[in-house]
Amino acid sequence: MITEKTDLHMHTFHSDGYHSPEKLIEKAKSHGIKILSITDHDSVNGIGKATEYAAQYGIEVIPGVEISTDIRDTEVHILGYFVDPNNKDLEHYLNFFREERHKRASRMVNKLNILGLDISIDDVLVFAKDSAVGRPHVAQALLAKGQVKSFFEAFYKYIGNHAPAYERKVHLSPQSAFKIINDAGGLSFIAHPGNMPEILIKELIDAGVDGIEVIHPSHSPEQVKFYRGIVIEYFLLESGGSDYHGGKREDDENLGKYYTSTKVVDTMRTRLVRNIE
Repeated sequence: MITEKTDLHMHTFHSDGYHSPEKLIEKAKSHGIKILSITDHDSVNGIGKATEYAAQYGIEVIPGVEISTDIRDTEVHILGYFVDPNNKDLEHYLNFFREERHKRASRMVNKLNILGLDISIDDVLVFAKDSAVGRPHVAQALLAKGQVKSFFEAFYKYIGNHAPAYERKVHLSPQSAFKIINDAGGLSFIAHPGNMPEILIKELIDAGVDGIEVIHPSHSPEQVKFYRGIVIEYFLLESGGSDYHGGKREDDENLGKYYTSTKVVDTMRTRLVRNIE
């Protein structure tokens, strides 16, 4: 029986989330969440403030990160938990990927200009500020400039996968992401596998992933059962959370609805101790 909510997938404005780390903690508290992980894309910059602020509410913050990888033509996101935010190698890699995100956004803006849309990279950076630049920031800029009628229209009409202004991110191999995370003291998980073919999941397991995100808003009850079965079969760890972003994502209803248990975190800690030994 779950007595305390644990959300291991949340984003702040240090990547493509809407809220500050402090505001995210307040929202988590209002939904009864006692343990959470901030898993910003290519950034650990929000963890320090969140940890300090959360202490006054008795909330534990597990340092996390989300990294994009590639298996052939399939994009696979990897979640890292219990990473050391001050690890120099991790910092080096994340800085590189943030720089590449900026270049990617510039290429998307150029494509949008060719399509006749009035937008500049400075318009995008107004929303990205000092965070890792992502497509949501481009979408917000398009909406603010009146180039689209909704946040979601920006994706399906212009910058979504296979849309005319889409640009691929620079990706690591999954094995490289596992090493970066593990060398920073963390555990690596397949994020929101959704309808990922089982053969790809098996490849990631063989490559050394530590676990799978079982609970996610995009997973049906049948998928949750399926992924939990894989976790048990291969002696993996499981995680789960809301993948909360806030703002234009309009996903507030997911916060406090998709969560896992403190037992899941205890099992992670046990694995970390064994890794050290």
